[in-house]
Amino acid sequence: MEREGVFDPETLAAAREAYESVGPAAQTAVRETATAMDFDREEYEDRVTSDVVETARDAIFASLLVVRVGDRDEFESWREDAAVEVTVLGSPDVERVVWHVAPFADGAVAATFQAERDAAVATLRRQAFGRLYRDRL
Repeated sequence: MEREGVFDPETLAAAREAYESVGPAAQTAVRETATAMDFDREEYEDRVTSDVVETARDAIFASLLVVRVGDRDEFESWREDAAVEVTVLGSPDVERVVWHVAPFADGAVAATFQAERDAAVATLRRQAFGRLYRDRL
């Protein structure tokens, strides 16, 4: 089993702290992107709203969540001992699984995949954010 990512919060307070920590990066990313798109001051003020920056913060936070990647047997072995409700997305007939656990939410989200590891990891992180974090943060 492989593990990758930065944020693996055990508590809601830790999740909120991690989420807040990416706020400045989100603001910088949005500002630099708008500059690269040649927004003038007026267009920037019209188009770059707090919702845009919040969406960037959501995406950055989600992209940094720790995930575990393993084969079906590794996942099922972990799942047997898991003390959280696990939502599995995808086909039960594929060999690989990626998952994220949020103990404070009493939940985990997993996604199955066969070959496209990076796509599965990215999808899982977005799903985990939407299902386990968004409403709590």
